[in-house]
Amino acid sequence: MFEKISYKRFCWSLGTTSFRTKNFNRTIETQIAMLNRFWRQPENADEKWEGNNDVQTRYYEYMQDEGFVDGDAPRPDKDARQKTSGLVEIGLLNDNRRLTGAGCALLEICSKGDFTPDNIFRIEKDSYLYLKQLLKTSCDIDGNIVRPLLILLHFLNDPALDGKVTKEEFTYLLPLCINEDTTEWIGQEILKLRAGKTSIDAIINGFIADKPNYREARNLLMSNAVSEELICAVGINRKSPKYDKAYYGLYNSMLRLYLYRDDSAAKQVLSILNGLTNKKITTAWKSLQFDTSVTSRIEKDPFGHFCASNPFCAVTTEDEFKELFFDTMHLYKTKATLSDYCDLNRRYLSTADIIIFKDDEIKLDVIPEQLFSLCEDKLYEIAFTKSADLCNDVPLSAISGALKVSEELLIEKLGEKFKKKFADLEDAMSEVDKERYARFDKLIDERFADDDLINLLGLFEERNDEEISALVTDNATVPTIFEYVLGIIWYKVSNRKGKVLDYMKLSLDANLLPKTHAAGGEADIVYEYPDTQAFPAHHLLLEATLANVGNQRQMEAEPVTRHLGNNILATGTGIKTKRATV
Repeated sequence: MFEKISYKRFCWSLGTTSFRTKNFNRTIETQIAMLNRFWRQPENADEKWEGNNDVQTRYYEYMQDEGFVDGDAPRPDKDARQKTSGLVEIGLLNDNRRLTGAGCALLEICSKGDFTPDNIFRIEKDSYLYLKQLLKTSCDIDGNIVRPLLILLHFLNDPALDGKVTKEEFTYLLPLCINEDTTEWIGQEILKLRAGKTSIDAIINGFIADKPNYREARNLLMSNAVSEELICAVGINRKSPKYDKAYYGLYNSMLRLYLYRDDSAAKQVLSILNGLTNKKITTAWKSLQFDTSVTSRIEKDPFGHFCASNPFCAVTTEDEFKELFFDTMHLYKTKATLSDYCDLNRRYLSTADIIIFKDDEIKLDVIPEQLFSLCEDKLYEIAFTKSADLCNDVPLSAISGALKVSEELLIEKLGEKFKKKFADLEDAMSEVDKERYARFDKLIDERFADDDLINLLGLFEERNDEEISALVTDNATVPTIFEYVLGIIWYKVSNRKGKVLDYMKLSLDANLLPKTHAAGGEADIVYEYPDTQAFPAHHLLLEATLANVGNQRQMEAEPVTRHLGNNILATGTGIKTKRATV
């Protein structure tokens, strides 16, 4: 009987992998409002959350009644905890699932439905609140306190890294930065990686090899005869050793295949790999060993389909095989864990709307880039500390005095970036606006060519919501995406003239893609046309409605009239109305 080797958390992450959701911003805001209503009910008002399975189950049932969850969870109390734990982590709820001061501030913003930027970052009110929360949010990794956003800012502000990190670095390396030592080491390794002197796998293997529990597991494996119990013990599974039983069969089958050159073992190797629950791990093991994914070809001639770089082909003793098997097993387990966390980390960090996630590159938007470059050193000083103000809605200066940046200093930094002399902040913002439209035009060229837009219109007509979300974004409802696409179409029809990003009454993230708020927003697109010889200055009001022909009038008769009246009162301009209906 082998003594259990404890799994220890080794990386930072935000939220829980059990809570993967589309329309992320809207979901957070909806749940804040739901919890507020739930605790106001007399039967819940005095209840405690922690350790109270009954009230947790009641909240799950309340979410069902509100249409927030579908189906029936096997353990409703657990599901209720998972749905709310991430909001505790970023300080919007306390451990008892009551709204904190920060949570109440978010609720107030959403209730008013006014997200207009009113801060030096020029981001919407809710995004600004998320930014402040994320600057304070920390994770406890086996006694190491680390603030994930500050780690990302540290690397994005490193001149040696050219103001960006790759998606691979963000996924597999930055979360390993849990203290000053590991952060410094990872920084050095990234430079080597970019110089072609190391690899992601080599860095992760080096990181694992330094952990005491992995050293203990390796020694245990090397000093004992292999058995199912031993393999389960050295697998260090975070849930239970029993989940690693399949690796015992894999060990024996691969040992026969590589050390004893038994080609009949290939079939069993593939069968075991296909039975693993984590498909990322399955794919990694197969790609390492074989040059094809076609099972029949491998079974017919495994030796003929070994990858040229397959390291198992070089082993000559069982001890060599043991070491390589151990390293590979934990490498792929670690990468799978980090990959699972990547999407959640991106979603939470994206709520602040200061980071551009594009293809393989992650960088700061223009204004955040300049502001954080002024105070990165001071922020890094608190990167490994816990904030006492996590649950409070405090000003930036309370998080760090270095964040109190004057407009004059921002103007100076923007001048350095654009190599221009700006008279005032408005002058500087006009240049930022040009950069934003240049990015938007490039986005349209890359993702919304005419054929793409026609395809999307067909998908809207079919109400193929899943495909629409996959093509545009999963952080907005399909009606919101329809408004966005309609705005792009009208922008192209207008020869890309006019401030369409203002005309679309939508919230856009840092990637200039739409996002949906729980409170909703104006449903119209107001396109502003200047005075010309051909026509006078006027506004064109477009209402985007996803509906069938039969109920379109019922849905929009009142909103169209109201929006039309509001616009006339606000501007005094002449208006023509158009409806876009699918």
